[in-house]
Amino acid sequence: MKPNIGISEKNLKHGAALLSIIVSNEMTLYIKTRKAHWNITGESFMELHKLFESQYKQLEEAIDEIAERIGKLGHKTIGTMNEFIKLSLIKEHPGKYESTKDTLKELLKDHESVIVHLRESIVEMGGKNNDAGTADFLTGLMEQHETTAWILRRYLK
Repeated sequence: MKPNIGISEKNLKHGAALLSIIVSNEMTLYIKTRKAHWNITGESFMELHKLFESQYKQLEEAIDEIAERIGKLGHKTIGTMNEFIKLSLIKEHPGKYESTKDTLKELLKDHESVIVHLRESIVEMGGKNNDAGTADFLTGLMEQHETTAWILRRYLK
């Protein structure tokens, strides 16, 4: 049964498509953060190991909330790595193992890319799409990424 929540069917479909890109970005960033957690070495090993663990757990929670938001809009959530890779704006680098500093820079760049995309998506969802609920949800998600980016940036000063 389609939701009757004051959003046109066209806008529900558009919102779900936009959220599919966002969940793909989150999934790719989750995998990259896990890789950093598993492969970090050096002086700050334990500190960064724990930091990355807290970050991937936060991403895991966000992924589930995005998937549920897609369901609330009356659509199915994608769920294969193939689909995530096709839609993600963030790219992986198979076989590449960066230094600690370069890993931090890469994750920072990814979080900042997600922030920019979320900021654009918030405007689109709240305005043209008439979906204040999703816009509000994305605002909270953006704020989480801003905090993570701020933390990563502090390691690079």
